[in-house]
Amino acid sequence: MRKALVGAALLAFLFPLLLNATHILKNDFLKQEAVKLIGTMGMELYEKTSVNVYLIATNEHFPERYNLVMYSKKYEAKLSKPYVLFVFAPYATITKKSKARGRVGIIPSSETVRSLYDYDSVRDAGIDVIAVKDSNTVEDKYNIGMLQAYSELCDNIAKSKGLKLESTIPDEMGTMVFVLRVFVYTGTLLLLWMFVLRPLYIRYKGRKNGKY
Repeated sequence: MRKALVGAALLAFLFPLLLNATHILKNDFLKQEAVKLIGTMGMELYEKTSVNVYLIATNEHFPERYNLVMYSKKYEAKLSKPYVLFVFAPYATITKKSKARGRVGIIPSSETVRSLYDYDSVRDAGIDVIAVKDSNTVEDKYNIGMLQAYSELCDNIAKSKGLKLESTIPDEMGTMVFVLRVFVYTGTLLLLWMFVLRPLYIRYKGRKNGKY
């Protein structure tokens, strides 16, 4: 009897985690909080649209030009159509020469599914978070970036069908990144004016007035 109660309690604890992990095919660095949020978004999208959004978060060091579509083939048995497979590989090599790393793959089950989302907006939602210089650790940035990108993808699909999801994350980071960029560009222009353009302008005015 005691074993049965322990087993039931363990199942009650694990079931939500298993349910939330159904759309995550590989997880090398996502924290449990991120897993739960992704699971909730994925389940809501599926219930409302019948479209699955699967995630592979891998720390594998793929070589330059590695084919992510071919890589995804080994997960085919776990995919239910219609679907979008999101592959996030932050340690994948982009080019050996630049030593740049980090690749994103967004793989739809058909062209019809491909038309339900904007590839660039989904990709940028994650990359913008990771690129921002702040006090967050690299791992935290990967978690936040994946959450934002996954949320953007789910929102895109829902909106294409005239629906709204309750569990997705508002793109506040996108707004913040835009504001940061404005500050950076404004500061750059101000420095350019102070140290380059203004001295040239003063010199030009001086020559025009015969002072030089």
